[in-house]
Amino acid sequence: MAKLHAYLNFEGNCEEAFTFYETVFDTKNIGIHRFGDMPANPEFVIPDEAKDKVMHMALLINENTMLMGSDTFGDCGGNASQGSNTYLMLDTATADEAHKLYEKLTVNAQKIEMPLAEQFWAELYTSFTDQFGINWMIHFEGNKAQ
Repeated sequence: MAKLHAYLNFEGNCEEAFTFYETVFDTKNIGIHRFGDMPANPEFVIPDEAKDKVMHMALLINENTMLMGSDTFGDCGGNASQGSNTYLMLDTATADEAHKLYEKLTVNAQKIEMPLAEQFWAELYTSFTDQFGINWMIHFEGNKAQ
């Protein structure tokens, strides 16, 4: 069964927040990726002022729980406002589980931000808002595990 993690979005202070959360949970982040680290994509150009912002970082709180986060800007997540800055992230064990959860959770979805597809960091990833206004991410790392 999928593991459930919290995903938080920030308006430019993700790294500062996670430095604080490291002290709260007495743990170190398990990696930080910045928007400038992304492979070049002519369909999604990262503005220079956003290249140093956090694309993804995570704290392993225990063997089953992670706190993850990123900065938002412009077309990349919009503005992180209270109420829309939190996601429930399902970390699946198989591609089949990711597909099944996606099919069920996106029934009458309000918004599909990214359809379930391969990304450079995961075999499968999606983000969307379900019919009740809850933000979800589904992730299957698969052969992209580091």
